[in-house]
Formats: sequence, C-alpha cells, structure tokens
Amino acid sequence: MVELQVWALVLIIVGVLILGAVAGFFGARAFLKKELKKNPPISENMIRAMFMSMGRKPSEAQIRQVMNNMKKSQ
Repeated sequence: MVELQVWALVLIIVGVLILGAVAGFFGARAFLKKELKKNPPISENMIRAMFMSMGRKPSEAQIRQVMNNMKKSQ
C-alpha cells in the first residue's frame, strides 16, 4: 500500500516536471518571437548605413529586397 503511494508520487513529480519543461519551452519561444518582432535585429536604417559604408547609395528597392530576404530567412 505504501509502496503504491510512493510510485504514484514519483510519477506525479516526473509528469509535472515534463509538463513544466514543455510549457517553459513554448512560453520562452513565444516570448522570443514577440521580442524579435518588436525589436528586429536589423532595420532599414542599418542597411542604409551598411550600403553607405561600402560607398554605395542604395535605392529603396534594394533596401526592401534586403529586408524581404532577412524576413524570409527567419
């Protein structure tokens, strides 16, 4: 009788740990996606600065193309 209760307790603890790990993974993933959408790692101004540092004046089409390529790669 006592042995059955110990096994039940161990199974409950393991189940809760697994559920917590899964919930934590998906929660962290959703949070990171939201933050990256709010604060993208590269912006249009950064692309303009990069082109200018290479001595080129970028057109709006080139900037949009680079931004679209960045969005597709995510």
